[in-house]
Amino acid sequence: MVADRGYDSEALRRRLQARGIKPCIPRRRNARRRPGRKPDLSGYRQRWVVERTFAWLGGFRRLVVRWERRAHIYLAFLLLACILILLRVISG
Repeated sequence: MVADRGYDSEALRRRLQARGIKPCIPRRRNARRRPGRKPDLSGYRQRWVVERTFAWLGGFRRLVVRWERRAHIYLAFLLLACILILLRVISG
């Protein structure tokens, strides 16, 4: 599981590991130094892809406000937004 510093908690890390989930959570800047190995943050580097995608989708007001009451119509506009984002990336 990849999460940001807001989820930095030893209790959360232990619960995730007990369930067989590998936590990828950086330590807070003001956190105490803990003995032992540093957490593996290799998966955290790809987190910006998800954050950037949400930012791009946030540019489409119809998706942010969610005027559509039916899920299939919302999904259609979501797919249309993804197509427009891809076209921008390819052409620019």
